[in-house]
Amino acid sequence: MTAVSLSWQHQYLSVNQVRLHYVTQGSGDLVILLHGFPEFWYSWRFQIPVLARHFKVVVPDLRGYNDSEKPAHGYDLDTLSQDVTALIQELGYERAHLVGHDCGGLIAWHVAARFPQRVQHLAVLNPPHLYPVGLELWQQLEHFWRNWPLLACHIPGLAEYWLGHNLRSFLQDLFQRYSIRKAAFSAETVELYQAALEKAGAIAAVLKSYRHLFSPQQWWHLLQQHTAAITTPTLILWGADDPLAQPRLAKGIEALIHAPWRLKYLPECGHWAQQEVPGLVNRELLAFLRP
Repeated sequence: MTAVSLSWQHQYLSVNQVRLHYVTQGSGDLVILLHGFPEFWYSWRFQIPVLARHFKVVVPDLRGYNDSEKPAHGYDLDTLSQDVTALIQELGYERAHLVGHDCGGLIAWHVAARFPQRVQHLAVLNPPHLYPVGLELWQQLEHFWRNWPLLACHIPGLAEYWLGHNLRSFLQDLFQRYSIRKAAFSAETVELYQAALEKAGAIAAVLKSYRHLFSPQQWWHLLQQHTAAITTPTLILWGADDPLAQPRLAKGIEALIHAPWRLKYLPECGHWAQQEVPGLVNRELLAFLRP
């Protein structure tokens, strides 16, 4: 499946004291797609032209990633969520359909919990809700040790040096280790992700963002606020064979969503759902966002 579009546009917008780069296509109700770690807008290349037939699609590079600004601060979940809500408003909308994958999904959960008036529909790919995953990770710390490439990213200084000298092999290992459909990541695709991370200041900013999202302080803060329920209609798409965000993390999630919701496991799919099974993800998103 190819993802060639001559009509999507690259634009910039200053929101919440940061300049964000984004790709946009289409018109109508707003759909915002949030990428994960260590990606950029390109991870949604298969979804942009399909969704743009019905919506105005906006896909930002998150703060610190690719062509967005890389400030020294602002990588906590609250600030990243405010980036999203400010983006919605600066684009001239009151609310948006919000779709997130991986760390982008964690941000999407948080936006829907804190700013429900800004989210019309919520769709998350491969991330569990913040509260149960926090409990699971504290109770199952060996999960980190089984995923040592990600654990290494938490070591300041060493991680920056290591990635700076081994970026290509890190990306190849990451995409192959956590995917089921390995062919989704060609050498050309990996080169594009590598080029995005080789931009000035990108590795340091991306690692800073990743550490903030998964720091003990951040998770403790989230666990203290776990009573904030999701009141937005929600779709959860989960790779049935995801070795990273394992499907068992969905346990108990029904108690945290006080709105119509659905969980669908994607067969023969790993962590990178929208790239491994793009056609299936597109159909599910369209059916959810255009009932």
